[in-house]
Amino acid sequence: MKIEGQSALVTGGGSGLGEAVARELARLGAKVAVLDVNAAGAERVASQIGGLACRCDITDTASVTAALDAAEAAHGPARIVMNIAGIGTAKRVIQRDGSPAPLEDFERVVRINLVGTYNMIRLAAARIAKLEPLQDGERGVVVNTASVAAFDGQVGQEAYSASKGGVVGMTLPLARDLAQFGVRVCTIAPGLFATPLMKELPEEVQQNLAASIPFPKRLGQPEEFAALATHIVTNGHLNGEVIRLDGALRMAPR
Repeated sequence: MKIEGQSALVTGGGSGLGEAVARELARLGAKVAVLDVNAAGAERVASQIGGLACRCDITDTASVTAALDAAEAAHGPARIVMNIAGIGTAKRVIQRDGSPAPLEDFERVVRINLVGTYNMIRLAAARIAKLEPLQDGERGVVVNTASVAAFDGQVGQEAYSASKGGVVGMTLPLARDLAQFGVRVCTIAPGLFATPLMKELPEEVQQNLAASIPFPKRLGQPEEFAALATHIVTNGHLNGEVIRLDGALRMAPR
């Protein structure tokens, strides 16, 4: 699919990897709706790229529907869906005082990272399926975000790894399910990236993390994630695939 002129949705577009994707899509000529639960972040990015800002809680159907309606009214029906929104957390099953980890913490991570991603897909895909097909019968593309933690999660990452493992696990069935409508689905599993959250860590910690990457020995750049995300859109034979973007990193237990 050619990106230029297409309407695109980017969840988590107000910062980090999502912001980089929104900026790259706009640079390539897409009409971008920046969806984020942080309205200020969405407004900042949208104003700089000439896009539309939509406050959106991906776990809430009414919130997602309102964002899809606003984006469609401004840019026309979206054919590109970038699911970047998510949260990260680490908490051991048994805490220092011997008590079990709160179930609510596990449920929150899974609800946002996995259920929220599925919620966006189901609502957006139902609209995409009604559009006229483009070349090769294609109607749309969905790109999800997992993590290398889906494959080699560290101590305390049970909730995060489970949520991202769920995104990995539903990629192929989603692609098979939506194939009849000409909608492709792929997932990117990033490693250690120089996001705002990462940059909050002490410089020494960041350097140690970068040193653990076989090559190149540096943190990934959000622009590299965005480059892959947009390539998936333009490469019509990429479908049902999970792509690790991690410099050959395999996470240690801790």
